[in-house]
Amino acid sequence: MWRLSALGGRLALALPVGGTLLLMILLAGLTALITASVATGTVRLGLGEALGTVIGNGGERAAMIAGELRLPRALTSLMAGGLLAIAGTLLQGATRNPLADPALVGISQGAGLAVIGAAILAPELADAWRLPAAFGGGVGTAGVILLLSERGGGAEPLRFLLIGLGLAAFLAAATTALLTYGGISDAHAALAWLSGSVRAAGWDEVRLLALATLGAVAIILASARPLAALRLGDDLAATLGHRPARDRAMLLIGAVALASASVAVVGPIAFVGLLAPHAARLLTRGTPGLHLALAWAIGASLTTSADLAGRTAFDPVQIPSGLVTALVGAPLFAFLMLRMMRTGAE
Repeated sequence: MWRLSALGGRLALALPVGGTLLLMILLAGLTALITASVATGTVRLGLGEALGTVIGNGGERAAMIAGELRLPRALTSLMAGGLLAIAGTLLQGATRNPLADPALVGISQGAGLAVIGAAILAPELADAWRLPAAFGGGVGTAGVILLLSERGGGAEPLRFLLIGLGLAAFLAAATTALLTYGGISDAHAALAWLSGSVRAAGWDEVRLLALATLGAVAIILASARPLAALRLGDDLAATLGHRPARDRAMLLIGAVALASASVAVVGPIAFVGLLAPHAARLLTRGTPGLHLALAWAIGASLTTSADLAGRTAFDPVQIPSGLVTALVGAPLFAFLMLRMMRTGAE
């Protein structure tokens, strides 16, 4: 166990050696993925050129091909996936529901409906209001799910999941209906965005997600203790001096904010927020802070890999990364669902 302290011991970190080394390995793997994404394409770059572009020291040819097109796309995929992974981890911890995921229970769909509504009904304001609209749609959806699932006493995981699935289907249908009232160009752009595509990502999107990622770091630091307490149950958490209702609300707001930032930029990407926390938990049993960091790295790896696969598997045809994660995540979700039902039956 590595222990770090600052401010005379008022700020202290305890880092398990195994989990920390695993995080470093994942970060090294992410660097390799970004380099591969920059190097791969119709015009291939050498490994040295690609790595130079990643670290900001590429040549003129690499700067034109990779620095303006491939690198911002790869960084957008990385940060969007990391935000969804943290949002899923916070959502699962706040609801104590191992199947909670922003895209699965309707939060991403609520954010998406708000963004599409703004794009169709007020296209001149769509870009300026995209992030506030996504946040408002996500918060509203999360509030409705919690309100309905807590009726009858306590939000049971299966009830929460079923209500979220039903609401997600309704919101998706409402989005489709709304698209029929938009112009052809607006509807085409909206459909590309709804598929979870980073094809048109540029440095503006990178800067926006970088700000959201800085916010995610602050949320990770603030969420570690509440997550650890809520794992023990509301009664024991209250005994330890926590306020479970307030902590749960804080975690939900953080999850919605991060998921909405990701959705506003790249559109809904399914299953990343569900799978990354489970993968992090399987790899190591660490502290909540380490679990959040591992989930971020795994989620970033999933979306970066999905974008690279979708871009190169059927070149020149490109498959949006959201469709790739859906194809991979759907069977894994079915496995987790069956495992949960079997465990409950026992």
